[in-house]
Amino acid sequence: MNGMLPLETLTVGPMVVDTVSEVTVLLLLLLLLLFVTAWSQTHRSHIPGPSFWAGLGPILSYSRFIWTGIGTACNYYNNKYGSIVRVWINGEETVILSKSSAVYHVLRSAHYTARFGSKPGLECIGMEGKGIIFNSDVQLWKKVRTYFSKALTGPGLQRTVGICVSSTAKHLDRLQEMTDSSGHVDSLNLLRAVVVDISNRLFLRVPLDEKDLLMKIQKYFETWQIVLIKPDIFFKIGWLYNKHKRAAQELQDVMESLLELKRKIINKSEKLDDDLDFATELIFAQNHGELSADNVRQCVLEMVIAAPDTLSISLFFMLMLLKQNPDVEQRIVEEMNTVLSEKGAENIDYQSLKVLESFINESLRFHPVVDFTMRKALEDDTVDGTKIIKGTNIILNIGLMHKTEFFPKPKEFSLTNFDKTVPSRFFQPFGCGPRSCVGKHIAMVMMKAILVTLLSRYTVCPRQGCTLSSIRQTNNLSQQPVEDEHSLAMRFIPRTTTQPPHSQHRQY
Repeated sequence: MNGMLPLETLTVGPMVVDTVSEVTVLLLLLLLLLFVTAWSQTHRSHIPGPSFWAGLGPILSYSRFIWTGIGTACNYYNNKYGSIVRVWINGEETVILSKSSAVYHVLRSAHYTARFGSKPGLECIGMEGKGIIFNSDVQLWKKVRTYFSKALTGPGLQRTVGICVSSTAKHLDRLQEMTDSSGHVDSLNLLRAVVVDISNRLFLRVPLDEKDLLMKIQKYFETWQIVLIKPDIFFKIGWLYNKHKRAAQELQDVMESLLELKRKIINKSEKLDDDLDFATELIFAQNHGELSADNVRQCVLEMVIAAPDTLSISLFFMLMLLKQNPDVEQRIVEEMNTVLSEKGAENIDYQSLKVLESFINESLRFHPVVDFTMRKALEDDTVDGTKIIKGTNIILNIGLMHKTEFFPKPKEFSLTNFDKTVPSRFFQPFGCGPRSCVGKHIAMVMMKAILVTLLSRYTVCPRQGCTLSSIRQTNNLSQQPVEDEHSLAMRFIPRTTTQPPHSQHRQY
C-alpha cells in the first residue's frame, strides 16, 4: 500500500527485523494483564452479583436480559445472589431489589422518579420525553400526570362502573360471533375488546375500528418489549429494526387520525359536556401552548393501550385461577348473588364485595402481569445500608417480593393471604409514592365491574389440561401468555341459578 512494506517487517539497511518480537509480545501481554487487573479492581462492587471478569461479566449479564426477558433475568439473579444484586444492562450498572424495605424506600422516594431504557428505543415508541409511562423528563412528566389524574379520578371514576357493565354486557351479547366451531372463545381477545371499548368510551369518545386498533396495539406492545433495552447498534441495522419502527409508527398514525377526528367533533359541538374527557382536555392544553402535538398524541396512545396491555391479561389470569379453584368461584358467585338480588350491577356497592376483592388482590400477588418496575437514581442515596450512586439503574422485583415475605402462604394461591389487612409495604401491585400507577383505583373498579358482569352470566372452562402453569408464558416487560391457535380458548357456559359453580368446572 503506497509502497509500504507489510507491518510484520521493516527493512533497516540490509536487515529485515521482526517489529513484533517475542519479547515485545510478552511485554504487551503483561501490560494488558495489569490493565485488566486494575480495571477489574475498579469494578468490584460491595453489592453481590456476577463477577466483572475483565468485561465479560457485563456482556453475559446483559445477554441474559436480552434473551430471557427482563422479568425472567431479574428472578434468576435475585434467586442466585439474594435480595440485592448488581448486574449490567447495556454497560450500565443496575441494581435489582426484592426486599420489601428496600422496594418501599425506592417507591416512596423522590430520588427515583425517572426511569431508564434505551434512548433510541424509547424514541421509536414515542416515550422519550413524552407521555407518562417512561417519560424521564420529570418536570414534563409531572405536568402530564395532572391530566391523567383528573381523568382517572373524580367524575371519570364515577362513570366507570356503568360503562364497564354496559360494555361487558354488549360484548357478551355478541359472544356467538367470537365462538368457533368447537364452541370455544378466544377469551383473551374478548377481554381486550371489552377493555379497549371501555377506554375509548371513557377517555376518547370517537368511532373506531376495534379489531384493527387491537391488532396495532399488540404489535406496538411487542415492539416496546423488543426495543426497550436494546443496544444502540440494533437501531442501525435496518433489516432488524425497521419492522419494529413501522409497528410503532402505525399505532401513532392511528392515534393521530383519531385525534384529528376528535378535533372535528369538538369544533362541530355547540356545547361541550361539563365533564370534559381526557382527549378534549389535552387538545385544549395543546391549543393553549401547554403541551406539544406529539405529547398529546403519546398521552392518548398510552391511555388507550394501558388496559389492553395489562388489565385484560390480568383478567385472563384470574379466569384461569377461578377454574383451578372452584371453591373460590363458588364463594364469589354466592357473594355476588346476595348483592345483585337487591341492586343491578351498575348500582351495587363494589366495596362490599370482600371475597371478590381478596380474590383480585391474591391474583395480582400470585400471578401478576407486571411484576417489576424500572427506575433511575437521580441523587446519591443509601438503601438498606447499601450506597446507591446517582445515575444507577434500579429494578424493583415486586413479584418476587410478594412471594418471599409476610404472607402466610407466599408460594400458594390462597385467599387466606388476605384474611388480615396487609401493610402496604408488603403488597405493591400498583406501586406507591410519586411515581405510583396513576390508574390504580380505576383499574380495581374496572376489574370488579367486568368480573361481576361476566361471572353473573357465565362460568368459563379452559380446554382439557390447560392451567396457568401449563400455558407457555414470557416474562420480559410483563408476563404474557404465548398466544397460539387453541391454548387460550375457553368455553363460556351460561350460568344457572340452581347449579353451583363447582359442578360446572369440568374442562373440555
